[in-house]
Amino acid sequence: MSLVKTVPVRPEDGELRLDRWFKRHYPGLAHGRLEKLLRTGQIRVDGRRAKASDRLAPGMEVRVPPLGPEGEKPPPPRAEPRPRDVEKLLRAVLYRDEDVIAINKPPGLAVQGGTGTDRHLDMMLDALRFEAAERPRLVHRLDRDTSGVLLLARSPAAAARLAAAFRDKSARKIYWAVVVGAPRPRAGTIDMPLSKRAGAHGERVGFDEEEGRRAVTRYATIESAQKKASWLALWPVTGRTHQLRAHCAQALGTPILGDGKYGGPAAHLAGVPHGRMLHLHARSIELPHPRGGTLRIEAPLPPHMQETWRFFGFAESARDPFTRS
Repeated sequence: MSLVKTVPVRPEDGELRLDRWFKRHYPGLAHGRLEKLLRTGQIRVDGRRAKASDRLAPGMEVRVPPLGPEGEKPPPPRAEPRPRDVEKLLRAVLYRDEDVIAINKPPGLAVQGGTGTDRHLDMMLDALRFEAAERPRLVHRLDRDTSGVLLLARSPAAAARLAAAFRDKSARKIYWAVVVGAPRPRAGTIDMPLSKRAGAHGERVGFDEEEGRRAVTRYATIESAQKKASWLALWPVTGRTHQLRAHCAQALGTPILGDGKYGGPAAHLAGVPHGRMLHLHARSIELPHPRGGTLRIEAPLPPHMQETWRFFGFAESARDPFTRS
């Protein structure tokens, strides 16, 4: 029988959730058993009891108890990215310095792997080393079908500072979206608590006054096309899963174009090119740079949204409608 191990967290695993760390390094360990080992204190991080959702950092030590032959099964070999995907990723780099890389994530590219996902950004991060000793690390996420600015940290110190900016809400993210219809009022703040719920088409979030977590979004209408569709700027003050999609569909009654998951048939407009693709784009991000000062990055629209802008006659440029309060 294997003995208790103390496993240091490697730099490339920094900012992983503890359950994702086990999934990466001990893929044979069932989630139910992992939860039992955590509940009984057999798994610890830096000597302390831990939860599956705890975030790790490079240099931490994970106590791994005997797991048996299934749990000890080595992870499968990492899939190699396709050369054409790497080339596209390199062309998507918007900004790079010794601490930070910003990319314009294309729609359809998952940030991390999962069931049935064999092509994702995490598997291609080695291509973004640019001769650095370590691969860059993710510090936040975007949905698979959402495009736009995504930041990567190039060192553990930069990752810690960027992650802190997201936690304390000093990171300001602005999204652009096309929604079906015209919100009333044209601008305002949505404060609608959300909770996750299982459904026939996978996990979704929805309004839940009793058990939901507070979710706040500021929005402003930039242009409308005869009330058929509107171009919105969205500022998620909080960062809940699918917050913008749920708020647009459920609070405003104007689902994001192409978002059948939250808008159903009402999210599709006949005759609009690429109208079944999600029209949600992380346009800009502004936050403290790890070495001081302010970092602000903008990402141009992806091709399908550029075509929609032309279809409706939107201007393709706009000033930021929000001011800091």
